[in-house]
Amino acid sequence: MLRSETKVRARALQLLYAWEQQGRPPMDRVVLRLLVGGAAWRDAVERAEPLATSVAEAASRVDGEIAEVVENWRPERVGLVERNILRLAVYELLATTVPPRVVISEAVQLAHWFAGTRAPAFVNGVLDAIARRAGKL
Repeated sequence: MLRSETKVRARALQLLYAWEQQGRPPMDRVVLRLLVGGAAWRDAVERAEPLATSVAEAASRVDGEIAEVVENWRPERVGLVERNILRLAVYELLATTVPPRVVISEAVQLAHWFAGTRAPAFVNGVLDAIARRAGKL
């Protein structure tokens, strides 16, 4: 069984994906479009919305952090799913009290579930580098 925090991160990732696909509108508009999925979606989305909103608001700063450790790759060249997994995790690393190893582990798990076969190693490497630069590891 998945931890509730893991479910929230997965839903936040889905919100961020939809947010970027829709041209980065205010997060509440993204949420309204997704709430047609029924009561189960409503609870999960409502719990994930604050996290997704915070990540979306910090996207430029977070993208800058990612760009500094990913040599020869601009954030927009990173796949959409991987980019939003990184945004979510970098935000949590830098702006929350969630233990860094938990953040990295959960991000790698999201990459296993939602991204390609090479994504988990890429996500792990980027997050490890950012956590070390920030003195979190």
